[in-house]
Amino acid sequence: MAHPAYFPVLQQCARHLVGLYDHFPRVARLVSSQQKWLLSQAAYALHLERDPKDPLSGITASRLLDIMVKFGAASRNTATAFLAEMLAYKLIRDVPGNTNRRSRPLEPTEVSVDAMEKWFRGQMHSLDLLDEGTRVAQLDADPTIFNRAQPIAAKRLIEDMVWRDPAPCIASFVWTENGGLLLDDFMSRITTTGTREHPYRADALNFSELSIHYGLSRTHIRRLFARAEANGWIGREERTGRKRQIWVSEAFVETYMAWQAIKLCALDQAFLIAIDQTSRQRPAKRLFQLVEPAN
Repeated sequence: MAHPAYFPVLQQCARHLVGLYDHFPRVARLVSSQQKWLLSQAAYALHLERDPKDPLSGITASRLLDIMVKFGAASRNTATAFLAEMLAYKLIRDVPGNTNRRSRPLEPTEVSVDAMEKWFRGQMHSLDLLDEGTRVAQLDADPTIFNRAQPIAAKRLIEDMVWRDPAPCIASFVWTENGGLLLDDFMSRITTTGTREHPYRADALNFSELSIHYGLSRTHIRRLFARAEANGWIGREERTGRKRQIWVSEAFVETYMAWQAIKLCALDQAFLIAIDQTSRQRPAKRLFQLVEPAN
């Protein structure tokens, strides 16, 4: 939080996420709310921890449900509907060759794998920008680091109550459909050229452009930002010239920064553990192994 480049790095990261949406719009729409983000991370961790000899391991509806219910992150109906939606859009599929009638193991399709790996690489790039690290280079040299690190980070974030259930100014966006995309887009537009009273500001948003770009209704977008304005998280400045600008409260920006720091710390720690496992040639612990499959 104290790093002078931290907020600009977060903005670069937000622009990367917007770029991923442009490249993988179907995937991004399905994980752009907090609940679905948690579900997707948990499901991918289950996939990476799958034991081919154990037909009940990997992504199954019952195992995903057990994780979500344990931490109060999603209901049975939500988890089931999420998997059905992923299947319908061909983002996951049945594991070939399964003959066990008690379980229906699933696996991500190639587009989902590509999207998740690019997301993780982008997060490592952000961390490298903060400390001049070599995470991306190490990841390029050994892509299996991702396979070990993602389940560790997923578990830490799913268990973290502050990440799971953020402050109201963040939750009002990310707990709505596609709200996470809009929040990242908005944060990427902020400058620090405002007044002493309101040092953060951004150009007024064009709801029509956002609607077209993200395939969302203008009403939904307008409602989200109207709520933010009503709560004092953003406000309209007096018109200067042709464009009206809006100010953004310091509390809103700092809460976003603190919330994102939880994610980056979890990913950094997971990366270090994955590197340690490589150097010691130790097998990765199955982090979700304590979750028993439902009968």
